[in-house]
Amino acid sequence: MTDFHRIKRLPPYVFEQVNRIKAAARAQGADIIDLGMGNPDLDAPKHVIAKLCETAGRPRTDRYSASKGIAGLRKAQAGYYQRRFGVTLNPDTQVVATLGSKEGFANMAQAITAPGDVVLVPNPSYPIHAFGFLMAGGVIRSVPAEPTPAMFPALERAMRHSIPKPVALVVCYPSNPTAYVASLDFYRDLVAFAKQHELILLSDLAYAEVYFDDNPPPSVLQVPGAIDCTVEFTSLSKTYSMAGWRMGFAVGNERLLAALTRVKSYLDYGAFTPIQVAATAALNGPDECINEMRGIYRKRRDALVESFGKAGWTIPSPAASMFAWVPIPERYREMGSLEFSKLLLEKSDVAVAPGIGFGEFGDEYVRIALVENEQRIRQAARNVRRFFDGTDKTLHNVVPMARVG
Repeated sequence: MTDFHRIKRLPPYVFEQVNRIKAAARAQGADIIDLGMGNPDLDAPKHVIAKLCETAGRPRTDRYSASKGIAGLRKAQAGYYQRRFGVTLNPDTQVVATLGSKEGFANMAQAITAPGDVVLVPNPSYPIHAFGFLMAGGVIRSVPAEPTPAMFPALERAMRHSIPKPVALVVCYPSNPTAYVASLDFYRDLVAFAKQHELILLSDLAYAEVYFDDNPPPSVLQVPGAIDCTVEFTSLSKTYSMAGWRMGFAVGNERLLAALTRVKSYLDYGAFTPIQVAATAALNGPDECINEMRGIYRKRRDALVESFGKAGWTIPSPAASMFAWVPIPERYREMGSLEFSKLLLEKSDVAVAPGIGFGEFGDEYVRIALVENEQRIRQAARNVRRFFDGTDKTLHNVVPMARVG
């Protein structure tokens, strides 16, 4: 298997090592509290499920669908952008439905990347942001992930010292895994930079509706002229707890979306029509379910910060996303995030995602997902505290360990 060209370009899947230990522990009867994968545990809205069931019973709905999305769904996504961001989109040319934002991102990489093209990707970042381009034959140059003015000197250096000149820049705010949130002022500077250097700007906005204050995250397409060079990806996975339904969108520049549409036309026939109809109902429907989802995640975030803090592990409180990006406690930091995550799982029955899985600059962190209820989160904190309290007895001959990688 390792002789295949594209497989050789992919590193071992870091999370699989934690998953193997998790599966083995469960097979032994352990009650694992899984805060690792960002897999929503909430139910999809009832009116959306009802629309799915209603549509699935109609004639002709089992046939091939539209690869770029049925017209009503694309119109609903355009309506969402108009209401939420004040951005006007042509649903025929500036909206493409995708099989989740992850598939859309990977296929966009296939559409725009020539062998050896350089792409600027934040580090740490969600894996598909880099590996979508690696699988397409591109080359990744890492740039800082935090959306501050300090990013731009690093971007300038990357442009100056990359051969060939980079063709695209990826951003993701609210960020997975770091939970960073970008301001509209930052996006203005980012669009100006992209235009100055003739870069394609690809924005992942999958967590647009998962925020915990009175400042909804903006879209980069709110910047005048951003659509000249930008495609933005969104998803129903987190907003409506529809992760398994695989429904997302790419919106923005017509030329880039035409390239994505052409690639997709060779690869898929679109999502199952009843899913597209139900997704339309979600986008056109009431917002109460979104507000309820947001409130649940806020309470979980507060429970995580409070209970883990009492257990001796300070959790930076995220302003958005369904994740906390958490520094490894100092006494375990030299182990690196993979070994610490494995140890935490073995000693406390709590699973988290090792930061190294999101890039080399994530190795002093773990990502904790808000995918268990408050009671389970507080139980996880109690388990972690017992582990910490027993560290002197159980780990005296283990720490420090050589850093992984």
